[in-house]
Amino acid sequence: MFSSFWNFIKRHKKKFLFTGAVVGGVYFLGKYAQKKIKEIQEKEATEYIAQARRQFHFESNQRTCNMTVLSMLPPLREAIVTQLNSESLTALLKTKPANKLEIWEDLKIISFTRTIVAVYSTCLLVVLLRVQLNIIGGYLYLDNSVGKSVTTPLTPPDVQQQYLSSIQHLLGDGRASHPAGSHSS
Repeated sequence: MFSSFWNFIKRHKKKFLFTGAVVGGVYFLGKYAQKKIKEIQEKEATEYIAQARRQFHFESNQRTCNMTVLSMLPPLREAIVTQLNSESLTALLKTKPANKLEIWEDLKIISFTRTIVAVYSTCLLVVLLRVQLNIIGGYLYLDNSVGKSVTTPLTPPDVQQQYLSSIQHLLGDGRASHPAGSHSS
């Protein structure tokens, strides 16, 4: 019985070798495909996590921008009211002067100017803050994503302060304090 089995194997030796090679090739090809699929999934997961981190950082930065803009609106309003004061004209109108029409015209001009300046300066404040905070936020993201081994940040605090000091020009009268070494014209 053993000899008949052995003879069968000898007669079909090429078929067994071919079948073994095909089965082995399919097995190794399957293992290779599994490995590649796992690598692709890990790469996609890493990319997804990185994208989620960037998205979270961006949204956090936008919330910071919104809160900063909201906190800057009262000083902006105060600066506009101080520069375009209409209280004296209103008080003068209450005394019923002879040049009531002329005072009323001045009051309309100041009111219209205040409205235009409020809209323009608010837009300017929002754009300026968003640009500056997004630049700083981008550099902070790069500082944090490069790795903790970096000892020198891309944006030191004095550079951040220089970026944000220009807001004082808008809110004040142009005499904002500057870090040592920089001069405004």
